[in-house]
Amino acid sequence: MRWLDTNIFLRYLAKPATEADRIKHQANFGLFQRIRRGDEEVTTCEAVLTEIVYNLVSTRQYHLSHDEAAALLRPLLTLRGLHLPHKRTYLRALDLFAVSPFLDIEDAVSVAHMERLGIREILSYDTDFDRIHGVTRIEPPAQEEQQ
Repeated sequence: MRWLDTNIFLRYLAKPATEADRIKHQANFGLFQRIRRGDEEVTTCEAVLTEIVYNLVSTRQYHLSHDEAAALLRPLLTLRGLHLPHKRTYLRALDLFAVSPFLDIEDAVSVAHMERLGIREILSYDTDFDRIHGVTRIEPPAQEEQQ
């Protein structure tokens, strides 16, 4: 088993701009074909997945919509040779992210984990959570309100 870093995903997903990019893209194409067949076993983590999405939607990087970024990443997460704890949770986070342009990927992952755990309330000042069905956002009371 080997670990996949963010740049491996991005070199595979992004259109090559230079000859060096093309070489890396082709190498990663072969890698993901082996992962798809189950000939290669790899893993990664939540931090890598969120960094991939952040780069894909960044206006300074790839400038994709939420839906486009989720559509690119979703098939890779379902590959046979990619082992990822809570894989269904991350796929659910991508679904939430794709249909919620106001939500950043970290918040989508939080909501997906909340759903998995049966948690309906979140302590947060982020009002974007108010727009998520089934989630109740609560702000901690001010010190004087607690007494």
